[in-house]
Amino acid sequence: MSIKDIPRQAYMSVTPIETLSNLRRHLGENCPELFIKRDDVNSYYGNKTRKLEYLIADAKQQGADTIVTVGAIQSNHCRICLSAANRENMDCILILEERVKNTYHENASGNNFLYHLLGAKEIHVVPGGTNLQNEMKRLSDKARNNGKKPYIIPGGGSNSIGALGYVRCAEEIKEQNQSLNLGLTHVVAASGSSGTHAGLVAGFQNEIPVTGISVMRSQSEQEEKVLGLAQALSEKLNIPTVKADQVKVDDRFVGPGYSLPKDSTVTAIQTLAQSEGIICDPVYTGKALDGFLTLIREGYFKKSDRVLFLHTGGITSMTGFSSDFNTMKKSPVYNTI
Repeated sequence: MSIKDIPRQAYMSVTPIETLSNLRRHLGENCPELFIKRDDVNSYYGNKTRKLEYLIADAKQQGADTIVTVGAIQSNHCRICLSAANRENMDCILILEERVKNTYHENASGNNFLYHLLGAKEIHVVPGGTNLQNEMKRLSDKARNNGKKPYIIPGGGSNSIGALGYVRCAEEIKEQNQSLNLGLTHVVAASGSSGTHAGLVAGFQNEIPVTGISVMRSQSEQEEKVLGLAQALSEKLNIPTVKADQVKVDDRFVGPGYSLPKDSTVTAIQTLAQSEGIICDPVYTGKALDGFLTLIREGYFKKSDRVLFLHTGGITSMTGFSSDFNTMKKSPVYNTI
């Protein structure tokens, strides 16, 4: 089956690839050519939009009128699901997992504010470690008993339907690579619920290697999760099966836990903001950026390489994490030239 044959609800157009010339100059003469894929500038400000194009299309095909999904507090995924549900005239039930104790505040800023602005009718906050599959099923059954037709979307939209969004993104990058004559040799992206990473690996095959920066799990756990989903995509699309050596994860930037950044992550976020005017969040893109900059400094890439950083969004949650930036240097970490 070709990806072009699978129903898609079009929410976004092609996102740009830009050069990072200021950042490259800042990193020194041995730095490779750097590029950034701006998936943060689509209609819903994040990578989950690509996944929802396929998930919402599937929900509509099944006659659903209610979306049931789960995420952490300040979840971009939940906010984007709610936005898409509004657009499709569906209800949306959100389950927010408080992965870090005592961090949920109903009147917080960031995405918590946006849930209410978007008119969320049901928000269920559960403790960290809750069986989220069971909770989604419970609320889905309750909605069905009330005459609704629920459709469950897993956390991050990361299943073999949602991950199709990043198979399509890989094809988009390959087309841009050719039309813009970029000569890309590597891609670096955050690796969390696994759909983005798995979709890219399945879509690129061996054409462009992908390094995933884990935001919450150990290397072995994350590689297993990504590989399983990538192989499910291979089977679904009848393309060559992704092999284990195609899945690469670096877990050094997880920090104290999910959404909790290391000091080096805060500095990395400042560096990109002050050099290129591009903002990353501390949950996903900031940790991936920390890994990206560290790999460059360690010489993981050759000077002749041309490396793409995938920006997967997250800016709408930033104000909700301002307390995590108490180590932020008040003086500039980047000096203009």
